[in-house]
Amino acid sequence: MLNLYGAQFTSRLLLGTAHYPSPECLRQAVEASGAEIVTVSLRRESARSRTGQGFWGLIEELGCRVLPNTAGCRTAKEAIATANMARELFGTSWIKLEVIANDDTLQPDLFGLVEAATVLSAEGFEVLPYTTEDLSAAERLVAAGCAVLMPWAAPIGSARGLINRDALKTLRAYFPGTPLIIDAGIGTPSHAAEAMEMGYDAVLLNTAVAKAADPVKMGLAFAKAVEAGRLAFEAGLIEPRDMASPSTPVAGTPFFKIDHAS
Repeated sequence: MLNLYGAQFTSRLLLGTAHYPSPECLRQAVEASGAEIVTVSLRRESARSRTGQGFWGLIEELGCRVLPNTAGCRTAKEAIATANMARELFGTSWIKLEVIANDDTLQPDLFGLVEAATVLSAEGFEVLPYTTEDLSAAERLVAAGCAVLMPWAAPIGSARGLINRDALKTLRAYFPGTPLIIDAGIGTPSHAAEAMEMGYDAVLLNTAVAKAADPVKMGLAFAKAVEAGRLAFEAGLIEPRDMASPSTPVAGTPFFKIDHAS
């Protein structure tokens, strides 16, 4: 079971709700994925005039837990204000905290992120911060009160997969008891499976499913990949070797001497 701030979930796949070709496609993709948590951007949905009863009604019908996020915020002050609006609108203290530093990479502003996380945690929010694989930033976020971390695999929407595997492995090893969710940059089900094989607790993605030729099939594919990766981690992966290791033992194998003179 996935345990986040005391709430338990069967699925280890979280989905975003943006960019789908239609509300019906979104509904079917979420159902196919088995996701129990969906993220919603207060700013993005407001900008697209999708805050009507139809969209929110769909989210409620899905029966998923809503994880509001502060996407689009460039400062800690903006993120704090957006989080408070989201708590009032959705009636939840959960917030996916984003403070963006760069328009090209959408990399988190780690200084603003820690500042906002400190304030929001003190105000009773349960913060899930979108961060990088930076270890020092992770330490500060945990010290600020974050019981969950969401490091990126690669820049948002880039579909590049795990571009800094060594750092992500170090982060996992350094915080063995903290739920870690890979967020952003996942492009294929194999990327998600790899993250889960490393011991990450869950994967959050949006673009890879929403912009697929068939979002419903892709949602199902990611569900299977996340499950397979988790099972592999729990089963215990063998260590890679530089040299071959025969799968069939040679001990006890009969050898016959050939007499070339005969």
